[in-house]
Amino acid sequence: MTSLTSFTTWAELTAHYEEVRHLQMRELFAADSKRFHAFSLSLDELLFDFSKNRITSHTLRLLLNLAREADVEAKRDAMFAGEKINVTEGRAVLHVALRNRSDRPVLVDGQDVMPDVRRVLEQMRAFTEKVRSGAWRGYTGQPITDVVNIGIGGSDLGPLMVTQALAHYRHERLRTHFVSN
Repeated sequence: MTSLTSFTTWAELTAHYEEVRHLQMRELFAADSKRFHAFSLSLDELLFDFSKNRITSHTLRLLLNLAREADVEAKRDAMFAGEKINVTEGRAVLHVALRNRSDRPVLVDGQDVMPDVRRVLEQMRAFTEKVRSGAWRGYTGQPITDVVNIGIGGSDLGPLMVTQALAHYRHERLRTHFVSN
């Protein structure tokens, strides 16, 4: 696999960074009253606001050029097609299937994985409802009070970030703990 740092656009981005690294947000907003509109996107009720970063229109052009040079679109299409793009494990990644709430099949090796995905998601929902309600008991016969996540990399960081982001919704009886590496 080719490293991003070997691409021509990477060198251009590195040089561009030296040009923008000392820019101040107040200066950028003062110079462009429409900066927020130029550097934000909305999708349904989700807002992506990147206006408060040291970026310019030239930065965006360079980032899009890097994505083209790295062939991100083809890699995205390969992921959606169920190709085996996880090179370390030699298998398809199923992020798309886990988030697929439509009736659209997700094919891996010609097989629709969605029935299995839906079944496992339902098993997870049933299990978490039992833990939250107190119906699932520990070895002492008492309701579960502590959940320990053991993970490396994204398997640690992802659950930790979601737990922090959704802390407002947490169950008062349940405490979460994270062990990484």
